[in-house]
Amino acid sequence: MELPTRKADEKQQKRNPGGCNPVKKPGPVSMDHVLLALRETKEERETRIRSLFGFFDKAGLGYLDYTQIEGGLSALNIPAEYKYARDLLKVCDSDRDGRVEYQEFRRYMDDKELELYRIFQAIDVEHNGCILPEELWDALVKAGIEIDDEELASFVDHVDKDNNGIITFEEWRDFLLLCPHEITMENIYQYWEKVCHVDIGEQAVIPEGISKHSNASKYLIAGGVAGAASRTATAPLDRLKVILQVQTTQARILPATKKIWREGGFLGFFRGNGLNVMKVAPESAIRFFTFELLKDYIVKAKGTDKSNIGASGRLIAGGLAGAVAQTAIYPLDLVKTRLQTYACEGGRVPSLVNLTKDIWAHEGPRAFYRGVVPSLLGIIPYAGIDLTAYETLKDMSRTYILNNSEPGPLVQLGCGTISGALGATCVYPLQVIRTRMQAQRTNSSTAYSGMSDVFRKTFRNEGFSGFYKGLFPNLLKVVPSASITYLVYESMKKSLSLD
Repeated sequence: MELPTRKADEKQQKRNPGGCNPVKKPGPVSMDHVLLALRETKEERETRIRSLFGFFDKAGLGYLDYTQIEGGLSALNIPAEYKYARDLLKVCDSDRDGRVEYQEFRRYMDDKELELYRIFQAIDVEHNGCILPEELWDALVKAGIEIDDEELASFVDHVDKDNNGIITFEEWRDFLLLCPHEITMENIYQYWEKVCHVDIGEQAVIPEGISKHSNASKYLIAGGVAGAASRTATAPLDRLKVILQVQTTQARILPATKKIWREGGFLGFFRGNGLNVMKVAPESAIRFFTFELLKDYIVKAKGTDKSNIGASGRLIAGGLAGAVAQTAIYPLDLVKTRLQTYACEGGRVPSLVNLTKDIWAHEGPRAFYRGVVPSLLGIIPYAGIDLTAYETLKDMSRTYILNNSEPGPLVQLGCGTISGALGATCVYPLQVIRTRMQAQRTNSSTAYSGMSDVFRKTFRNEGFSGFYKGLFPNLLKVVPSASITYLVYESMKKSLSLD
C-alpha cells in the first residue's frame, strides 16, 4: 500500500548503505524512537500527518466521515470488500459523533505508530533497525502461522517498496498505518492476505481468524487445556447443580452436599468430570469452526464484511454452531449426567464403559439423545443472549469508560461473566428439563414420556421454583469458570507462542 506522502527516493538517500537505520535509545518506547527510526523531525511528522489527513479530506470539510475514508482507501487501490473503512472510522472517532476531527486523526496516528514500532522492534531480533526475511519468518512461525518460501517472498515484496530485500520501519509503517485492528502477527498476516493477496481462489471460504496457514491445532490445544482446567476446578459446583436439578422434592444445598460426601468422599465431587474434560476439546473445536464458517456464509449472503455482521447474524451463527456442537457431543453429556446421579451401593461407582453398555443394552441407542430437544431449544437463545449482551457491554465500556480504548482482560472478563450469567439464567428451566430427562432410565416406571411431561409434572408438583433448582451453584460456577478459562487460555497462548 503506497501512502500518498511517502517519498521513497528522498528517504532512501538518508539510509545507510545496508538499507537500515539503527535506533539505540534506552528506556520505554516513545515517539522519540519513532522519529529516530524515520529520521524525521517533529515538524516533518506533523506536515506528513496533515498531508495524509488532507488526502482523505478532499472536500476540505475539516473532518473525515465514512464516505471520505472509504474514498481515500479506494484511491489507495484497496479492494472494496477489504477496506476496513467502518472499522477505521470507529477507531479514530473517539467522541462517537460520526466524524473524525484532525486531533482525533492525529491521536490515532500517534498510537498506531507507537504500536507498529513496538512490534517492529520485537521482530527485529538483531536490533539493526530493519526486518530481515528470516526474522519475519521466525515471527510468523512463533505466532502459529506456517508460510512457505514463495509466500514469504511475496509478503516481503509487498512491504519492501525499494526492493532491497529488507523491511525498514518506514516501509513497515506505510504498509500497516491504516490497519485499524490490533497489531499482532496473526492480524498482520491476515491483513496482507486480504489486502494484497485477494486473488487466492479459496479466500471466500477461509474463516476470519482461521487463516489457511494458522496452526489451528495450537489454538485447539490452548482452548482444550483452558476448558479442561476450568471444568475440573468447578466440577464440585457442577456435580452439586446436577444433584439439585434432579431432586423432585425440596432441594437444599447442604443436604445435597452431605449426600455427595457420604457416597464418595472428596472424589465424589469430581464424579463425571473425566467425561466433562473429554468433551471440552471436540465441543470447542466444532463450535469454533462452525461459527466462523457460518459467519462467512451469512456475510456473503448479506454482501457485507464480518465487522458488519450485526447482532442477528451473530445470534444465528452462534446459535447454530452451538446446536451442532451440542448434538455432536450430546451422548457424552448424557453419560456424564447418569454417572453424576447414579445411586451408589456401598460407594461403588460403575465404570464409564459398563455404564455406557448398560444404557445401550437396556434402553437402546436412542437413549443417548434423551433430552436433546430442550437442550437444542436452550442453546440458541443462550448463545444469542450471551453474544448480544457481551458485545453490547464491550461497546458500552469502550464508549463510556475506556475513552475508545480496547477493553483489557479485566473488562472482557467482567463482560463475559455478566453476559454468561444472564444467558444461563434465562434458559435455565430448559436445562433442568434436559437434565431430568437425561437422568431417568427410559424403562423406569416413573420415566417421563417427553419434554412436555417433564414440564407439566415439575410445575404441578414443585411450582415455578422447581425450574430453577440448582441455579445458585450454577451461577457460582460461571464466575470462576470464566476467569480460570481466560487465565489458562492466555497462559497457554504464551507458552505455545501464539501471542
